[in-house]
Amino acid sequence: MLLGKRSFFVMIALMLFFSCIPEQTVSARSVSAQSAILIEQTSGRVLFEKDARTKRRIASITKIMTAILAIESGKMEEIVTVSNRAVRAEGSSIYLKPNEKIKLKHLVYGLMLRSGNDAAVAIAEHVAGSVEGFVFLMNQKAAEIGMTNTEFANPHGLDDAENHYSTAYDMALLMRYAMQNKEFRNISGTKVYRAPNPDERWDRVWRNKNKLLTNLYDYCTGGKTGYTKRAKRTLVTTASKEGLNLIAVTLNAPDDWNDHIALYEYGFDNYVLAKVDDGRIVKNIKDRFYRKKVIANRDFLYPVTKDELENLRIEIKLLKPKRKEWENEDNVPRIVGKAMLYLDDEVVDEMPLFYESKHEETTKKSVWDIFSFLGVGENG
Repeated sequence: MLLGKRSFFVMIALMLFFSCIPEQTVSARSVSAQSAILIEQTSGRVLFEKDARTKRRIASITKIMTAILAIESGKMEEIVTVSNRAVRAEGSSIYLKPNEKIKLKHLVYGLMLRSGNDAAVAIAEHVAGSVEGFVFLMNQKAAEIGMTNTEFANPHGLDDAENHYSTAYDMALLMRYAMQNKEFRNISGTKVYRAPNPDERWDRVWRNKNKLLTNLYDYCTGGKTGYTKRAKRTLVTTASKEGLNLIAVTLNAPDDWNDHIALYEYGFDNYVLAKVDDGRIVKNIKDRFYRKKVIANRDFLYPVTKDELENLRIEIKLLKPKRKEWENEDNVPRIVGKAMLYLDDEVVDEMPLFYESKHEETTKKSVWDIFSFLGVGENG
């Protein structure tokens, strides 16, 4: 049992300040979308939602999943031979030709910037061997991310199956996951891309369909558009300002560009990213055995309103030192406690704390230990 009756507590008050900001609000009535959500990327905190857990058709924002699976496949530099099935895909297209040979990377740009359904099929066939096999990977990844109200039936989002749907909340989870990948971020945020055209003297030039990114909103950093007759307009975008990174999702939104701008303005005007750096988290540990020998793996980052700042606090739990047994530092556990960030009475983030002395080089790199620790059961 890592932490129990023998553990003790260290309480740290957070002294966080920022300038007063004007309050703005958005409401369910002011947002045109049937479903909408705004979350903060680092923490995943939901800042606004409107019917965000209802299953709906999602159209081409499906391609966020297609893109991240292609990137994670490690095949981005491989050459894809375009099939007849890919060329016959209906709807938006990058005008691939049968048996054309093109890098997977170029297909992913065509997928995200121009929403090419032909690119989606070509990607699926190359990454998984078939569209059906790729759909299996899509649903497998959705389960891993926690998209519990999502099912994919194709790699492009066309209305060719009834069992293809998601929710605004699940799509926010997907975008949050994808944005952790640097290559995805670069592709999603690209305004114009040039790809070789094998049969012409000029390159293909693709301009991103995301108008927020290209000309409507200075703080937009990327996203994906979507539309089908049944799904109507769907949109996922990201935006960053003054260290605050936000994700907005709208489903069936006739005025989606303005919906997203309103959501972002609300988020940026009312929230700030509170930060407690890793050194400060453990700074006030008083116990002589642990003092200056316990380290945190990362900073605490959490979005809060000005009214919530005074309700943030950190609680530290540490194992009661076994002083005789631990005179030999090799006997000290690598993880000796955890730090928890509270907002009011709710734990909004937590992390393991490491004993530094002889383990310093490995503790800061051991992601597995972090997840193992956070997975401790009721005794943890």
